[in-house]
Amino acid sequence: MHRRFAFLDHPGPLAFAHRGGAKENLENTYPAFARAVELGYRYLETDAHATADGVLLAFHDHTLDRVTDRRGRVSELPYREVRRAKVGGVEEIPRMEDLLTAWPDVRFNIDVKEAPAIWPLAEAIQRTNAYDRVCLTSFSDARLAATLRAIGRPVCHSLGPRGVAALRTASASAGYGRLLSGLARSGAACAQVPLGIPWLRLPTRSFVRTAHAIGLQVHVWTIDDPERMHELLDLGVDGIMTDNIGGLRKVLEERGQWHPVRTAAAA
Repeated sequence: MHRRFAFLDHPGPLAFAHRGGAKENLENTYPAFARAVELGYRYLETDAHATADGVLLAFHDHTLDRVTDRRGRVSELPYREVRRAKVGGVEEIPRMEDLLTAWPDVRFNIDVKEAPAIWPLAEAIQRTNAYDRVCLTSFSDARLAATLRAIGRPVCHSLGPRGVAALRTASASAGYGRLLSGLARSGAACAQVPLGIPWLRLPTRSFVRTAHAIGLQVHVWTIDDPERMHELLDLGVDGIMTDNIGGLRKVLEERGQWHPVRTAAAA
């Protein structure tokens, strides 16, 4: 398959440590990401939020309430307050730029969660020269497009929600050649889809085959069951995001498809 971005240049299925591997460590914390890298993961999945004063964080929720010992909306608080919050009561919320510089050989799949994160993310990518080491995604087509404009040069990114819906429609019926041509010209490199949403019912073999026909990889999240991992890999998906990083590593080792990264931090 034609790969247009260095981000995707890796043998075999891509193994993503979802939020660093939330089943084994506190999600989106430095120890979680470090453990994934230690296991040989080249791809880390995380989320981007910015504080009221523009500090970019690797953090999933809009608010601190669920996973930290403090409360409040991240985008409405200054960093001096957010930095006091501890995930699980023990770990600081990492700054995105610190993660990008920690492991120069590791790649980051970044979900842009809110508009205030757009410019801080673009600036962090520029300062760290991480253009080839990031893949961007978002649940908002408009937010994803705005982020790509802010970066100002091509970077790997997924289809937005409308693109995934269009690909699903085209894969289910004949006669959508024009729609597929538009998706092929969109600049996206992959379709990243959830598993287990009844109305979406993805991925199917037809969906994967159609995506591949127009040069898109298919990445699926969040898969923690080893049997399901095998099923999806047999289906032809190109990447799996998991909280169960030990489990996915074992599955890929069994299939002869585990290709670990070697970094100074992991040595």
